[in-house]
Amino acid sequence: MIFHDGRLAFTPTPAAALAMYIYFPFAIVLAIVRIAIYAILPRRMTGVAAALAGVRVRVTGAPTSAVDGATAGGRLYVCNHRTLLDAIAISSALGKSVFAVTYSLGRLSELISPIPLLRLTRGREEDRRRMALLLARGDVVVSPEGTTCREPYLLRFSPLFAELADEVSPVAVDERSTMFYGTSTSPIDKCFDSVYFLMNPRPESSVHFLKPVPTGGQNSSIEVANQVQRVLADALGFTPTALTRKDKYMLLAGNEGTVATKK
Repeated sequence: MIFHDGRLAFTPTPAAALAMYIYFPFAIVLAIVRIAIYAILPRRMTGVAAALAGVRVRVTGAPTSAVDGATAGGRLYVCNHRTLLDAIAISSALGKSVFAVTYSLGRLSELISPIPLLRLTRGREEDRRRMALLLARGDVVVSPEGTTCREPYLLRFSPLFAELADEVSPVAVDERSTMFYGTSTSPIDKCFDSVYFLMNPRPESSVHFLKPVPTGGQNSSIEVANQVQRVLADALGFTPTALTRKDKYMLLAGNEGTVATKK
């Protein structure tokens, strides 16, 4: 099974369902506290405060600084997409703010995000222009899958990122949910994805910084994208696929996963 939906991350036996209903009011309070920690406290304090509130970010590998790479401006971090909080986990691991680019995002998730977000249009040239402008200003995190995948698989990577920098820094991210999944395909429920992930008793993210991958040479952007997908899959023990965001949404929601936005 590669695609599935729903909020429950456990088998709802009578005993487990009862425990979930008892825990649910406390989960809401926990989520509010955790969101407030990331949104209000200074960055130097969020790591310790979040850990005390039960949020764990495990970091392995060493990030490459911008001065060590060939990219002018910031570095381009390329990660797989597990939850809407992937970029926030990477920012926490780096100890500084980063820009994150996204496609469909609920207004609530946008309002509570502690890092600056940029909405993309799914128009190639316009998205290239927007991402290049961000990259000139600082570090940028991009998830080329274009949507989340819960299972140990990677969807096909869009190659646009490989055309923006001389090298990219792959980051393998994973998450652990014991009660609620923080991903959905429903337009109404999607705005609560981050909230549900933080409602887990002990939400956990892992961030693994890998060696930079050069994008120049004779390889095309598609070949570079496939290479980065394989590098991340090997690091995570996942299986790379040729499935896309459109495949996921057509199977689960009966649409292409696009959200109309006002100009």
